[in-house]
Amino acid sequence: MVEKLKVGIIGTGGIAMGAHIPAYLKCSDTVEIVAVCDVNLAQAKKCADQFSIPNAFESYENMFDEVELDAVSICTPNKFHCDATLKALEAGCHVLCEKPPAMSYEEALRMAVAAQRAGKILTYGFHYRYTPEVEALKRFVDANELGDIYTVKVTAMRRRGIPGWGVFTNKELQGGGPLIDIGVHMLDTALYLMGYPEGETVLASTYQKLGNKPGVGLNGPWDWENFSIEDLAVGMIKFKNGASLLLETAFAANIEEDDVMQVTLLGDQGGAKVFPLKIYQEKHDTLVDLTPVYLQGKKPRDKEIEAFVNGCLGGVHPSSNPEQGAILQLLVQAIYQSAGENKAITLSGVEV
Repeated sequence: MVEKLKVGIIGTGGIAMGAHIPAYLKCSDTVEIVAVCDVNLAQAKKCADQFSIPNAFESYENMFDEVELDAVSICTPNKFHCDATLKALEAGCHVLCEKPPAMSYEEALRMAVAAQRAGKILTYGFHYRYTPEVEALKRFVDANELGDIYTVKVTAMRRRGIPGWGVFTNKELQGGGPLIDIGVHMLDTALYLMGYPEGETVLASTYQKLGNKPGVGLNGPWDWENFSIEDLAVGMIKFKNGASLLLETAFAANIEEDDVMQVTLLGDQGGAKVFPLKIYQEKHDTLVDLTPVYLQGKKPRDKEIEAFVNGCLGGVHPSSNPEQGAILQLLVQAIYQSAGENKAITLSGVEV
């Protein structure tokens, strides 16, 4: 009988109870969730009771001291990602940390170095990589069907989608707004399909035009009086390989659609839109559009957890790795820096 992977959960909010824990439970043949922790002990106990998890703690330090764990999911606000990851790696655990990696590039770099030294898996919750559309397009990209991808557009826009719950509008705990919440999903998707090139120059602007006053909220009312984040960010990234990327992301903007999550890629052999997947090419003196008639796949978060578990048990490591996390965090930091200083930012290389 194969011994099961012993998993702990750090942070028992919506993402843990709605995604991580249910996905682990679907891997019950190889996984056992043995503990949860949350700074709100009552919430941790409630979570443990709901999912029949034997141990609940108020701190991850106590959890690591009292329970033997092989791996953890970190589902806390962004401010606590780095410390929780470092402590988990020190305790000998593999780590699946929710996105974004951290609050700064320096933190993401520390996490990457710690994972390397510990010899443990550190991966991030970029579950859009596991959508059927992205998995299929990655196969086309790897087969050179798009050729040299030289420019990409990234869109993560909501009409009035400011979260009316949690800490999403608290800059101190989250580090920013739509850019580091929904924008990083599409940015990571684009970078993943491009082969994760290193950035060279970033020019960006952020705006706070709608979130700091009352209005209609499609995700419920928000605390506009304490709205400390941007409600929209736009930017351009030039990469060292000559490629470029345009980004726009917003919790609230005067657009037609309620919610748009999209990546558009242009290569010299073909182009593509990802959601829904469509590929544009010239073949045999004919312009053609390729549209899948069927895409197989499980729920992206389920596949993300499966990939993490498989890696922890000695299989192929998850596709998202600490080096990519550091590259992404550097780009995000540069976007905010460029907007704050009102100038282009030149980047140095990422070395882990």
